[in-house]
Amino acid sequence: MALPFWPDAWNEIEPSALILVGFVLFIVPEPASSTLGAGLLLFGIAWWFYEWGR
Repeated sequence: MALPFWPDAWNEIEPSALILVGFVLFIVPEPASSTLGAGLLLFGIAWWFYEWGR
């Protein structure tokens, strides 16, 4: 089984990276970054499911 060419998997990498960044910001104990992190986390999850359904 060959590894996928990374530009072909880019639609799955972008939302995953956004979820990871959102999770890190959510953990940072500051209200503004936690709110931004929660928003990015939810947006990343929604984007991930959108790409999954396509």
